[in-house]
Amino acid sequence: MDPKIIKLPCYGIEVILGSPDPENPGAYLSGSILSDLHDDVGPDDESYDAAIDAIESFIMSAACAGIDITTPAFIEAIETTVEAIGNNIG
Repeated sequence: MDPKIIKLPCYGIEVILGSPDPENPGAYLSGSILSDLHDDVGPDDESYDAAIDAIESFIMSAACAGIDITTPAFIEAIETTVEAIGNNIG
């Protein structure tokens, strides 16, 4: 089965989901995430990078759990969180 690819309209976020979880319909066993968040958005700072790693992990784990990360509310939450990280770190 081909991986499921989800492209979000913010920060170049792309989530690649692997095999579906046979025991949990709608969920996936694995995934990976790509984004521009480390490259283009914030300061060159270890604390910022750690916070971005955490938000990327959250986005990926939500997608793997079967949460629809493409909803306007989820996109707004990502943007608000990244803005808060930028305002409070660096």
